[in-house]
Amino acid sequence: MSAAAGAAHAAEHHDMLHQVEVALNYWGIPLFSEYDKYWHIMGLSISPRTMIMTWITMAIVLLFAWACTRNLNVRSPGKGQATFELLWEFLGGQVFANLGKNKLGNAMLPIIVTFFTYIAFANLLGLIPTLSSPTADKNTTFGLALIVVFLIHYHGIKSNGLGGHIGHYFQPFKPFVVLHLIEEVARPVTLAFRLYGNIFAGEVLIAVLLGLININAYVFGGFIPSVIWLAFSVFVGFVQAFVFSMLTIAYVSQFAAHHDAADHH
Repeated sequence: MSAAAGAAHAAEHHDMLHQVEVALNYWGIPLFSEYDKYWHIMGLSISPRTMIMTWITMAIVLLFAWACTRNLNVRSPGKGQATFELLWEFLGGQVFANLGKNKLGNAMLPIIVTFFTYIAFANLLGLIPTLSSPTADKNTTFGLALIVVFLIHYHGIKSNGLGGHIGHYFQPFKPFVVLHLIEEVARPVTLAFRLYGNIFAGEVLIAVLLGLININAYVFGGFIPSVIWLAFSVFVGFVQAFVFSMLTIAYVSQFAAHHDAADHH
C-alpha cells in the first residue's frame, strides 16, 4: 500500500469514527476528534470532554461510596455495605500480603481502594456511547501514574530515610544506577500507557463496530450490535483497574522494604 493510499485509508477511518461519534453525541459534549475544541491554557492543551468525564466519574464514585455507607449496620449489613466490605477485604488482603499489616499497609489500603474504584468506574463510563472514559485520555493516565511515583518515593523515604532510599539506586553496585534511572523513567510511562492503550483501543473498536452498520440501525445507542464486545469491555475495565492497583502495591513494596518485623503484627 502506497503512502497516499494509506493516508486516504486513515482519513476514511477517521471520518467514519467521527460520524459515529457525532451520531451518538446526544449531549453535545466536545469530541476527542475535534482537536480545535481543546482548551489551550498556559501552553497546555486541555480536553474539555476529559474534564467533564472526570468530574462525572468522581461524582459517581462519591455517590457509590455514599450509597454503600449511608446506613452502616454491623449486625445486618445492606447489599451496598456488603459489596463495599467485600471490595475492602479483597483489596486489603492484597495490600497486607505485600506491604504487611502495619502502618504502611494501613496507609496504602484506602489509596488502593480509591484507585481501583475510580479507575473501574472511569473505564466503564466509556461503554455508554454518549460518554467516554477519562482513562482513554493519556493525560489522565499519566496523572494517575505520577501519583504512584509520588507514593513510591514518599513511602520509600519515610521507611528507609533519604540516604537509604537514594542508596537503593546503587544496589547491587554503582554501575547499576543507570539501569535504575532508566527504570525510574519507564515506570510511569508503562503504567500510563498500559491503562490508556487498553481503554482507548476498546472505545475505538466499539466505534468501529458501530460504524459497520447503518446509523439508523442503532438501538439504545448501539448497545445491541456490540453487546458481546461491551461485555468483554466490562471485564477488561475491571481487570485494568485491578492491574493498576496491584502494580502500585508492588512498586511501593519494592521501595518501602519492611525492616521492622514487629510492624507485621
